[in-house]
Amino acid sequence: MGLFSKKTKQSAQRPVPQHIAIIMDGNGRWATKRGMPRYGGHAYGAETFRTIANYCKDIGVKYLTVYAFSTENWKRSQEEISTIMGLLGKYLQEALLDMEKNRVRFVFSGDLSRLSPELRDMCIQTQERSKDYDGVQVNFCLNYGGRDEIMMAARRFARDCMEGKQSPENLDEGLFSSYLYSAQVPDPDLIIRPSGEKRTSNFLLWQSAYSEYVFTDVLWPDFTPEDLEKAIAEYNQRSRRFGGVK
Repeated sequence: MGLFSKKTKQSAQRPVPQHIAIIMDGNGRWATKRGMPRYGGHAYGAETFRTIANYCKDIGVKYLTVYAFSTENWKRSQEEISTIMGLLGKYLQEALLDMEKNRVRFVFSGDLSRLSPELRDMCIQTQERSKDYDGVQVNFCLNYGGRDEIMMAARRFARDCMEGKQSPENLDEGLFSSYLYSAQVPDPDLIIRPSGEKRTSNFLLWQSAYSEYVFTDVLWPDFTPEDLEKAIAEYNQRSRRFGGVK
């Protein structure tokens, strides 16, 4: 089977969020519960990502953003870090092979400079080759931190002001957003965090200002399309007022 299967059984018609973001949490705990080393859970988590990305593509989600590796994850063991990077490299190799068939656009958000040259080049190649595709856009937050992103955007704007390209008086939310990694991508409608944790963990701090959060106790390797449907159903029950009154 390819990276994305041709068809996934869909649920009954219901509104689907345009942009879903997921904090893929709980791989280590999933492995520990089964007597495995922590890093062993990431292979199962990678298969869950494949399944969920495929399902999002089939039900019409336009953007899927996943928290693949945070700026804080470098504190983990070298074995766990190596496993995560190895799985990402394997995934990207498969994506490059299936790219023309699936028409999936890949975008990487984060500081790629700390990655190995091979993995960094693969990220750049994948993003460049898929930039004109019209399928679901998968945004990988890789060596990413929400605070780092905001500081990066502030530095870029300040640099443009120093060079006369911008003026501080012109700064508004729209202009500032254009300096973020997520420029040209709508803010997430729904953010899902499996694993039972109930915090944002430095994920999309600017973009999530009016996102709906759904927290679930399911560990990421056990997360299924049915769990995604439950989150979408809960999202559809929310009243999104964006600070106003309906």
